[in-house]
Amino acid sequence: MLAREGGFTLMELMIVMALIIVLASIGLTLYTNSVTRAKESVLKEDLFRMRDAIDQYYADKGKYPATLQDLVSDKYLRAIPEDPFTHSVDTWREVPSEPDPNNPTAQPGVYDVKSGSDLTALDGTKYSEWD
Repeated sequence: MLAREGGFTLMELMIVMALIIVLASIGLTLYTNSVTRAKESVLKEDLFRMRDAIDQYYADKGKYPATLQDLVSDKYLRAIPEDPFTHSVDTWREVPSEPDPNNPTAQPGVYDVKSGSDLTALDGTKYSEWD
């Protein structure tokens, strides 16, 4: 009877490679989702901070800022944050306020701000529609 030589069969190698590929794909998916969740958290925080600054500006001055840059120039924000999905400070969508019926000549200011990204969140909503 012949003694079996040391080594692996092709079938054993294929099974090990298949397991490695499955584990790697699971790990990559989890990593990608965690990166997206982190960006979503940053977006929520940025929206909260900018909206809070808009509210403080309105409470102090009785009007909404003309642009987001006014929040920086009047020291309500240090800088306009970068949108984590568009990687730009210029893509924020400014939502204008309603005209003031007591002062029809006043220019409407920035009432709200939204993301300029057209991507869809993990929960199925659009980032540009987040409140």
